[in-house]
Amino acid sequence: MALKITVIGTGYLGATHAAAMAELGFEVLGLDVVPEKIEMLQRGEVPMYEPGLEELLRKHVAGIEGSSGRLRFTMDWAEVADFGDVHFVCVNTPQKHGEYACDMSYVDSAFAQLAPHLTRPALVVGKSTVPVGSADRLARELSAAAPVGADAELAWNPEFLREGFAVQDTLHPDRIVVGVRSANAEKLLREVYAGPVGEGSPFVVTDFPTAELVKTSANSFLATKISFINAMAEVCEAAGGDVVKLAEALGYDDRIGKKFLRAGIGFGGGCLPKDIRAFMARAGELGADQALTFLREIDSINMRRRGQMVEMAREALGGGSFLGKRVAVLGAAFKPDSDDVRDSPALNVAGQIHLQGGQVTVYDPKGMVNARRLFPTLGYAETAVDAVRGADVVLHLTEWREFRELDAASLGEVASARVILDGRNALDPAVWRAAGWTYRAMGRPAA
Repeated sequence: MALKITVIGTGYLGATHAAAMAELGFEVLGLDVVPEKIEMLQRGEVPMYEPGLEELLRKHVAGIEGSSGRLRFTMDWAEVADFGDVHFVCVNTPQKHGEYACDMSYVDSAFAQLAPHLTRPALVVGKSTVPVGSADRLARELSAAAPVGADAELAWNPEFLREGFAVQDTLHPDRIVVGVRSANAEKLLREVYAGPVGEGSPFVVTDFPTAELVKTSANSFLATKISFINAMAEVCEAAGGDVVKLAEALGYDDRIGKKFLRAGIGFGGGCLPKDIRAFMARAGELGADQALTFLREIDSINMRRRGQMVEMAREALGGGSFLGKRVAVLGAAFKPDSDDVRDSPALNVAGQIHLQGGQVTVYDPKGMVNARRLFPTLGYAETAVDAVRGADVVLHLTEWREFRELDAASLGEVASARVILDGRNALDPAVWRAAGWTYRAMGRPAA
């Protein structure tokens, strides 16, 4: 008999995972505790922008004309327990307020509410990013609280989704990591992921701690690579070098690779910053804090880039006050192909300039609603041209394709001054300079 799958938590991770499991042919039941979210999903709508996700949902959500009907949603824990053979826990693990540590309250609540309803053998699979050691504790609590006892098994299966590529990353993952304690748990997860494994996705079987460490280790490595090239950009500025050419030369070394070597205003979003901080906090709890002290400097370099962009903007405006100056900011999302503005470097820079008296106008192709919610006092424009109109300086802070394809000459006609600061090193300096703009980017020669 075919496995039935439930997904607990239908935010960014959960909605994507539920739709992908239906696409792989499984009957899926998603659960959330927020009625508005369930109502949206039942209409085949998603509360965030993720390319391809809404189309995938509409292909499978029951009740939508022409759908497979394999995907339904509920708020009933008993229904979920009765329905599912494999329960994926996909709830959020944010940073604790005022601390580096991870907030486990949503994960703990999900397990506490599911366990009392497990009256038959089931596999509960954690996908949330958690501090190492959490799975061991949750496995004990699960078997103690479930009526079925030890037949309520736990596995840990970290997610590796990239915002903007989440559907692709779920259906065609570059690796599948499962932390298991029994042959049965491994067998069930091999059945769940038979499609991707059949296409060649590596299936890595490990213990709980290693599975938990893979995600935080991967994010820490990526953060290190980004902050490394940004530190090199600081040296290039001091020495008169060009960080873009430096990164190109480094990238040809296959031990290093080209990815994540674009200098700019640094990383943000809902994963990298909070994950490296939670990793440091957990290492301290384990008595291994010295092993991760380098991450403090990684975090520091990253946050410093934002202040450096503010100072670059001040310098471009003559080095004095921002008062009375009009600043256009192209970008609000922390990365392109996303509407996620959590810990967005672009909005952080915009907010700092606004607090110092600048008249800031922001435009982003997808992140405007979320940006307005987070920074309601900033100005917002409906198009890039409207944002730039009358601006004394333009800041390019999120590398959307739309911005790379802007007509530099036409944009120059509406700006008060043709000065552009490329905070992502993604624009072509020659094109902008040919159109009469003063082009500056971090870690690159002025001309």
